[in-house]
Amino acid sequence: SPLQGPRMLNITGKGKAGKIQLPREIFRSLSSQTVRMVVTVLNIQRLGMFEEVNQTGQVLDDTVVGITVGETSISGLQDPVQLTFAHGQLPHGVTPQCVFWDPSKGMAGGWNSSGCVMQLGDKGTVCSCDHLTFFTLLLNPALDRSTAQVLMAVATAGCGVAMASSIFTIAFCIFLRCRFRSEKTLCTNLGLHVNLMGSLLLLNLAFLLNSGLSSGTQPGTCKVLGGLTHYCLLCCFTWMALEGCHLYLLFVKVLGTYIHHYLVKLCLVGWGFPTLVVGVAGVIGSYGEYSVQTMDHQVIAHLCWITSKYLLVHYITNCGYFGLILLFNMAVFGVVAQKSCCLQGTGAVQGDRKAWKVALVVVGLFCLLGATWVLAFLTHDTSSVPMLYLFTILNSLQGIFIFVWLVILYYPKTKETAGSLSHIIRHDKTITVSQD
Repeated sequence: SPLQGPRMLNITGKGKAGKIQLPREIFRSLSSQTVRMVVTVLNIQRLGMFEEVNQTGQVLDDTVVGITVGETSISGLQDPVQLTFAHGQLPHGVTPQCVFWDPSKGMAGGWNSSGCVMQLGDKGTVCSCDHLTFFTLLLNPALDRSTAQVLMAVATAGCGVAMASSIFTIAFCIFLRCRFRSEKTLCTNLGLHVNLMGSLLLLNLAFLLNSGLSSGTQPGTCKVLGGLTHYCLLCCFTWMALEGCHLYLLFVKVLGTYIHHYLVKLCLVGWGFPTLVVGVAGVIGSYGEYSVQTMDHQVIAHLCWITSKYLLVHYITNCGYFGLILLFNMAVFGVVAQKSCCLQGTGAVQGDRKAWKVALVVVGLFCLLGATWVLAFLTHDTSSVPMLYLFTILNSLQGIFIFVWLVILYYPKTKETAGSLSHIIRHDKTITVSQD
């Protein structure tokens, strides 16, 4: 009856008692007639229901509780519905989250935590939600504070390694440019590598500054620091794309193509285009303090970055932009590999064919084109701890891979490795450039 309430019910799943408490507000909003209240307890493992695509969390005891009162949809409650999910000590490395089934999420529905507040207890978890639907307690893999501190330490050390390797690589490229300054194509190749390594150096430096200065900074300073970090990241992506474009010109374009001030034009794109993107993002107020949180909303780090309000800017300028670059560069890599195999098959490339050297050349070319950054798509949240470690370590070693690749590829120049890029280029189509 609408005059009754609040109602308290006991629910049982796998021998564990739970509790539901409905507020008077629900019944007052109904007409003065008897309504039917239905509480449904489902074992989703047996039924095969409520399965979210790419779900990382586990439903507690595979149990979902559905609540309906009357025939109408009830939402926006001032006094929330309280559900108590009984459980013992939760496993180490998981974080509970109160969620409900949202049919509008994704293609086939998914779990949503909007409108629900969690209160964790010793013998159970209380979920307070402002609507009626199907609820459960989702156990997500957790990134706890100790793991986050270790990960930040690894990232900081990795930045130091990446900066050192970038400096060594830039110095090596400058040395080669000075030694073989008469060979324009070689100098152009090395000029591109210097700019790419320079962008990696600036990106790692910006991250170190960000992680060290973001806490307690003024809002204006944080916006500048966030924009600087975003600019360095976009420069890094853009120079990876330009490396791919240059390889495309070397291997696909017709012989004798002439481009006046080629390297200067590449610099205008590599350093200028990110300036435009960051400028637009800054004008609309995208930058500020960004908090890295666990699934239970515990803050583990503060960064100056794109704020949560403008995550669409992150998805477009970072994820979308790099996704396009990666697809293009992998296509270019496929063309380079096909050309290399054809030239070796026809005997155009001669020399010492050591498998380990060819393997290192391939790994270096992969790093040059940004393949190590593909792991960024697998670190979509803080539950992807193994991928976060792998992403951090591999990108710390990106500069080392490129340095080794350059040593094998260009030095000593008189002893070319079979399958090396410079040897292949001299037997295939080349591009004429001018740096005057």
